[in-house]
Amino acid sequence: MQGKRQLGEFLSSRRSRLRPQDVGLVTYDERRRVPGLRREELALLAGVSASYYSRLEQGQSTNASPEVLDALARALRLDDAERRHLHELAAVTRHRSARRSPPEKVTPAVRQLLAVLGEVPVLVLGRRSDVLTWNAAGHALFAGHLRFAGPANMARLVFLDPHTRELYADWRGKAEAVVATLRMTSGRYADDPALAALVGELSLKSKDFADMWARHRVKAGGDAVYDMRHPLVGDLTVTQQTLRTEQDHVVVIATTEPGSASQAAMTLLVHGTATAERHHVTQ
Repeated sequence: MQGKRQLGEFLSSRRSRLRPQDVGLVTYDERRRVPGLRREELALLAGVSASYYSRLEQGQSTNASPEVLDALARALRLDDAERRHLHELAAVTRHRSARRSPPEKVTPAVRQLLAVLGEVPVLVLGRRSDVLTWNAAGHALFAGHLRFAGPANMARLVFLDPHTRELYADWRGKAEAVVATLRMTSGRYADDPALAALVGELSLKSKDFADMWARHRVKAGGDAVYDMRHPLVGDLTVTQQTLRTEQDHVVVIATTEPGSASQAAMTLLVHGTATAERHHVTQ
């Protein structure tokens, strides 16, 4: 199962980043063959047997209890998002099997939210970062070079689309956030074939993605501030706020500081888009 492999890789990646001195272990300057802690050292810190931990990391055990997972999380010094990711990966190995997920649909309530927000850029992402819908302002800000009604996937755009790469002044910071969010999602849907196919495609087509994916960083969402270089209105600083729906969709809302030059640029972009659409309709 994909979940077993992900669980083992995640544990290994977090073990390798901890040095013995970080956790108070004395090494007497001996030569070490592995980066970070050895498996038996981590097992000792977590209060489990070395053989059991080895089986868990090698994907040979699927029965880790919540108490054991919490002990491992403490020993590995995981943050809240990483701890949740660990529990989700373990749950996948116990309960889920590979299956094709039904098409994702935006609920009427979410469409009402987009309508209420009006000129605020908004887009709704599915669990594989597919754009399920966006309003005109969201389309203009994030992907005005694409057809409004055409298919779009934000992970593909960030890594494979030159326009999107140029859109973010700190492209690497944005790219790492996309990978971390996708990695977090993969913990909940570790055996989703379409999600695995997306990760495989991006790994083959983008060395940057492959390198970032291998680091197993996870991110649960939240707010992020990005400096953007929009081809129509120039530089602007945008706060991207994310909300998660009951359907596990992510609503991304882009705002700017009131009274700022960024707000003026955003207003120009939104109104310019609306004017262009009205002109197109009257032709």
